[in-house]
Amino acid sequence: MKLADMGADVVKIEQPGRGDDSRGWGPPFVHGESAYFLSVNRNKRSLTLNLKSAQGKRVLQELIGLCDVLVENFRAGVMKSLGFGYRDVRRMNPRMIYCSISGYGQKSSKSHKPTYDLIIQGESGLMDVTGFSKGPPLKAGISLADVTAGMLAFEGILLALIDREWTEKGRHVDISLLDGLLSLFAYQAQIALSTNDTVSRKGNRHPTITPYETFAAKDGYLNVAVGSESAWKSFCSAAGRKELASDPRFRTNAERVKHRAALERILVPLMKSRKVAEWIRRLERADVPAGRINSIRDALRLTVLRERKMLSTIPRAAGGALRMVGSPFSAAGWRSGADSPPPRLGQHTREILVDLGYTVSQIETFGRKGIV
Repeated sequence: MKLADMGADVVKIEQPGRGDDSRGWGPPFVHGESAYFLSVNRNKRSLTLNLKSAQGKRVLQELIGLCDVLVENFRAGVMKSLGFGYRDVRRMNPRMIYCSISGYGQKSSKSHKPTYDLIIQGESGLMDVTGFSKGPPLKAGISLADVTAGMLAFEGILLALIDREWTEKGRHVDISLLDGLLSLFAYQAQIALSTNDTVSRKGNRHPTITPYETFAAKDGYLNVAVGSESAWKSFCSAAGRKELASDPRFRTNAERVKHRAALERILVPLMKSRKVAEWIRRLERADVPAGRINSIRDALRLTVLRERKMLSTIPRAAGGALRMVGSPFSAAGWRSGADSPPPRLGQHTREILVDLGYTVSQIETFGRKGIV
């Protein structure tokens, strides 16, 4: 989708009759289309193609001869069994960028195992550091492993395209959901690798910075992020407790982390003494990062998103309009984004096959035979 947002002509190849599994991941459905599918398929063209048929394979081979990038999301070995593994495709088009996205990568002891985002969130350790210390492990509220893999595939494809300008050769970009999610752990993974410290669930507390967490105010909750010593002094001043900044237990971040329990005994009742709005006013005036905890609906109404043009409205293939979160990429003079809605199953099959030189009569025959 991100490549399509940038102007690439993306052809989504789907199984005739059923299509992408995520078309059925609901409710909710919007005029018969799942919200899940709608969220990640804008700006694409849909071609139905039976890749187990000889003619279906011929059509794919023709597309491979014309295209720059092939992205596949099967378990390792499936594309090879269809005759379209990386080595096969490289013979058809030596300049092809071939991107594989799978749970465990193309060459590992688990390459052929099925998996989903939920499984990877557990196996990676993410769920062990998410949630409160006395509660059960929790998954993230979004499909973090899946989306991260897509972002990394986007990066890898762009790097391979740049490399191809110099070498004239394609590359195999091998993305693993497990690798991708683990790469986000940063300091958590480094703590586990470099020390004997236990990396465990801490709720909304940061393991190495404090105060950097969620506080209960008189009428709700807010997040406060004191990420520097100057911000700590400003926080103490805004909170009306300047003396805390010079308390030897709290003078530096390292001391505050060491004496976290003592600091929280002071801050928890203090933060409950005022309403969220008052705290945010005070802390913003002091240039201390603070923010409300919004619902997704409230977040989508934020003024800054309108200012950044992050929400798009596009016409739907089935009629009416579709509001979407747009592309986060912006640069001087241009903005990528949503131009066309997620396609109906097979919406562009005839159009694409005509472009490849097939006649209407041939395409109708393919339809009767279940090839498209």
